Amino acid sequence: MTSSEGAGFRLPELREHLEDFEPLIQDRLLAGALLPAAWIFHAQRVRAMGKASMAALLADWDILIAPATPTTATPIGQEMLTMQGVTMPLRPSLGLYTQPISAIGLPVLTVPLQNAAGVLPIGVQLIGRPWQEAALFRAARVLEQSGVCAAPAAPAFRV
Repeated sequence: MTSSEGAGFRLPELREHLEDFEPLIQDRLLAGALLPAAWIFHAQRVRAMGKASMAALLADWDILIAPATPTTATPIGQEMLTMQGVTMPLRPSLGLYTQPISAIGLPVLTVPLQNAAGVLPIGVQLIGRPWQEAALFRAARVLEQSGVCAAPAAPAFRV
């Protein structure tokens, strides 16, 4: 769904300047541009059901906390991921938990959990009500102040 919408938004640029897009983005947008209308219609119905389910859940909660990725951060350059004995491409696998939330249009803020020294972090996503991004930033600040989350700049990027 998001690749179809992105392709529709960027179609003129895709046609005239495809080389300006990173190769993996090219593939995603081109695939989105070629999706059949019936599939998009069905996806919109599924999106509406997801929105209704999340609206009911968020009626009782201001913010939901959920995993952002199915694994800890991966080493730079890693292209495959093995989960429960199944090996799959890393890039699309990292969005397993965030893409459904993005597809229904809810605001999300992803923060890394504090881990022991030398251990790669795992991210959690803070999911909020529509147009309530400020609540997510406040919650992230509380998590950071309490030591649950931390995202210090890498030494090379500190000023």
